[in-house]
Amino acid sequence: MIDAYDVRRIALSFPETVEKEAWSIPTFRVAGKMYVTIPDDQTSFAVRCPRHERTELIASEPDKFWVPQHEASSAWVRVRLAALEDLEELRGILVDSWRQAAPDRLTEQNPDLRPGG
Repeated sequence: MIDAYDVRRIALSFPETVEKEAWSIPTFRVAGKMYVTIPDDQTSFAVRCPRHERTELIASEPDKFWVPQHEASSAWVRVRLAALEDLEELRGILVDSWRQAAPDRLTEQNPDLRPGG
């Protein structure tokens, strides 16, 4: 089963990612911008997701994606670990969030972290 350790391991494999505690939880950042958090219960993680895409994403897979009420105005979505199919799906979600935070120079230097890479 996929767990918070897998999220941490994969996130830290991306260029220039650092782990930093904030709000008493682990967060992962690239170039100072946060792109993943692992909430206290470690049954889910949060990633960047443009609000205009989030509604459709949640509607398409409500058992996998959701947004807590207190985060409704943010550009983040939560992902239930138990709902993920495999590590490749996890990696794809993390890559997408990393790309939203990473500077252009990093995305250009890392073709394996491009969509479909």
